[in-house]
Formats: sequence, structure tokens, C-alpha cells
Amino acid sequence: MGQTYGDIEVIAVDDGSTDSTSHLLAAWNERDSRVRVVCTEARGIVATLNKAAATARGELLARMDADDVAAPQRFEKQVELLDATPALAACGTQVRYFPRDTVRDGARRYEEWVNSINTPKEIERDLFVECPLPHPTLLVRREAFERAGAYRDARWPEDYDLVLRLWRAGYRLGKVAEPLLDWREGPDRLSRTDARYSEAAFRRCKVTYLEHRIRNRPVVICGSGPVGKAFALELQHQGHHVVAFLDLDPRKIGQTIHGAPVVKPTAIRDYPQAYFLAAVASPESRSEIRTYLSEAGLCEIADFCAVA
Repeated sequence: MGQTYGDIEVIAVDDGSTDSTSHLLAAWNERDSRVRVVCTEARGIVATLNKAAATARGELLARMDADDVAAPQRFEKQVELLDATPALAACGTQVRYFPRDTVRDGARRYEEWVNSINTPKEIERDLFVECPLPHPTLLVRREAFERAGAYRDARWPEDYDLVLRLWRAGYRLGKVAEPLLDWREGPDRLSRTDARYSEAAFRRCKVTYLEHRIRNRPVVICGSGPVGKAFALELQHQGHHVVAFLDLDPRKIGQTIHGAPVVKPTAIRDYPQAYFLAAVASPESRSEIRTYLSEAGLCEIADFCAVA
């Protein structure tokens, strides 16, 4: 299997394939006894992932898609990180999308962003911008995985849901700051075709877990563009009180959006009990809002966080 870390087993789950997959897996098993093949009826990704985890015998569970390519040192370096940092419940690695000529701008932006988020502090800080641990790179301690409730069939991405439940349970997350997985890009990926991976589904997921930070405080949204408006609607749908939008654009000041006024950034002092969300798409704007809120005496995570 080409890994420098040899103490591994591969649980290959054939989720009701109708091509030659089962024969290929059987042949692989004959060549390498570390490969264990599980054949099931087609039940979907969540049931398949949980079946693989339940079948595995190790104390560390690694995620891998069949069409991605792991660097030879992937498991070795991830295990080293977990061994050296007992406080970490899980870790990922940086990634490279391939083939490069099919990688679209959105995927390139995510690749650049996710590869810039590496330390536990950075991961927690940006947890609600995007999923900071690419799922095919996940290595998680079994104990933490089971305590968090394994994978769930929610109305949103199962990988992000697991990462957020690990965080909510108090576990720390890390990353090997090297691109140790080539992540195949293509139009047939579930993230491109399934409604559970739509922007609206991600937003529902984020707002659900933001409750752990907001804790029934009123919400002020920094940014009244498309991102801020969409989050305001989802927050209101889930029972949160959006009291204002902060915006720099003088043309927007005084308007009302979804029942909340648009006010100048200097009005921040008028909402001392509020939780602030930096809800913008641009990384540059996000950084400016973070700086402004921090200089105003607010503490990131405790008093505000970035979302996208």
C-alpha cells in the first residue's frame, strides 16, 4: 500500500457497486492480507463510513476515498503528530487538488485557504468559515470518534458535522502542515451533485453549531452583503435575534434588512451584550473586520467569529 507506516489495515467497503469493483477488491485482498473487504447493499456514504469504522480493529481511524492518492508518509506523519500531541483528538493534512486542468477557481480558493489553516488555534478560529480539515485526510482517535457519535445522516455534510461535534465536545483538532493527499477533483463528486453539500446546507449546519458560541445572545452581523443577509435569514429561522448589521457603505446606513437596521461600525458600543459575526466572502474584508472588532476590545471566539 506504499505507506512508510506499516501497522495499518484497509477496510474497503463495496457499497453496492454494479461494476467490477468487487472482483478488484477480492484480488487486492489476495495480494495483501491487510486489506479487508466488506460488501454491502447500496446504503449511502454515512452508513458506509460507519460500517468501515465498526469493522476496523485499530484505535486510530483514517479516512480515505478510493480515487484519491496519499503520499507515502501520510500516516506516519499524522501518527507522529497525534503521539506528540495527546491533546489532539484528530488531525488532517494539507491537500493538492488534481488533475490541475480541471480544478475550478472555487476549489483553488478553498485549497489555498485550507492549506493556510494548520494550528489548533487557527482551526478553531476559522471553524465556521469552511471545514478546516479536508475529510479524506482525517485521522481520528477511535475513542473521540465514538464519543462524538460517529457519522450522522444530517441535512448537511457528514464530514463537517463530525468535525463540529468533535469541537463541541471539547476536543482539539490539528493538521500536518504538508500536502500529503492528492484530492481528485471532478464534476461527479458528491459535493458537486448532492443537496447536502449546497451552500444552504452548509449554512444550516454552521448556524446550528454556532449556538455553542452565541449562547442566546443577540447577534450583530458585520456585513450586509449576500453572505450577511443569508446568515441573518438562517439565524432568524433557527430562533436567533439579529439586532443589527454593521456596514461601512454610507448608502446602506439607515436601511432595514430582514427587520434589523444597518448601522455604522462605530455603533458597536450600542450592543454590549451581542455576539458579532464577520459574515463576508472576501478574506481581506474578513481580516479587516477581525482587526476592527479586536481593537474595539472584543475577543475572537468569545465575542465574535468569522463565517462565510
